[in-house]
Amino acid sequence: MSGRTVSQTAAAHLGEGMLGPALQRYFCDYLINQREISPRTVTSYRDTFRLLLSFFERCRSRKPDDLRVRDLDGSTVLAFLDDLERHRRNSARTRNVRLAAIRSFVRHATASDPLLLPVAQRVLAIPSKRFERVAVAHLTREHMQLLLDAPDISTETGLRDRVLLTLMYNTGARVSEVAAMKVGDLRLDPGGSIHIHGKGRKQRSVPLWRESVRLLRVWMRLTAASPEAPLLPNARGGHMTRSGIEHRLRTTVERAASSHPSVKLVHVSPHTIRHTTAMHLLQSGVDLSVIAMWLGHESIQTTHQYLNADLDSKRRALDHLEAPVIRRPKAKRRQGLSDFLQRL
Repeated sequence: MSGRTVSQTAAAHLGEGMLGPALQRYFCDYLINQREISPRTVTSYRDTFRLLLSFFERCRSRKPDDLRVRDLDGSTVLAFLDDLERHRRNSARTRNVRLAAIRSFVRHATASDPLLLPVAQRVLAIPSKRFERVAVAHLTREHMQLLLDAPDISTETGLRDRVLLTLMYNTGARVSEVAAMKVGDLRLDPGGSIHIHGKGRKQRSVPLWRESVRLLRVWMRLTAASPEAPLLPNARGGHMTRSGIEHRLRTTVERAASSHPSVKLVHVSPHTIRHTTAMHLLQSGVDLSVIAMWLGHESIQTTHQYLNADLDSKRRALDHLEAPVIRRPKAKRRQGLSDFLQRL
């Protein structure tokens, strides 16, 4: 082989694998063209590699254009994940999402260049981090009603905020799903419903309360009639963003808490409203499989968290179980000091 060993040839070939072109092929050819991954997943994976390249510049003094695929070795990926937890205060769940994106890229890169296998094996051997699953936080019906009543519907912004909260509570939709809703997704005929473009391109329709339909009819007189127009437009007429919805929700909570401070006993986020919908459906006797379809869950196992969190249902179950006779222990005679010292 012209005086070069196999190992030298492999090392030279491995060194030529630049990270930039490999990432471009991964995103454009593999994720978008071949797998047709949803835009939300592409965005999540993109953010992972933006953070990773920033880590290389900040902690390794390496320019993104100078990086090779082999630079993504096990020790570097571990250092990056630890940096996410220490400096960005990311949770273990977020850390695992970032690791999943890196694993996916490494598998793809190795399929194109088997000589990367030793590097890939070390990355793929990094375990996902276990985390404690906290109890699901949700609002009582009274607190949810206070939030729905809080917006000032004499203004267009206040009316939109009430429509926003009503749709979030009625549908249990994810914040990204609510932001993406269009006028054409809405059906206001008798037995109204809304079509939701869900996570992973999964589509579902959710029925609307009569009260929701009446409110939406009022709203539709003020908003654009085009089927492609945002159902909940921002000030510029575009779709509301995740941060915009979170801001309007915080404003609503502050307004409700000004007269009812107990509203702030639970940290209220868009996901809290989603949890609240699920819990109220469960407490009303709706079957878990129906709740899973309502929320757009991939598996009913995800919906079981609400069953575990529903303390009221557990109390009702306990009422059906006859309590045994539990005898209380008799009070012990107080031991005298002399007896105490004698027994030492």
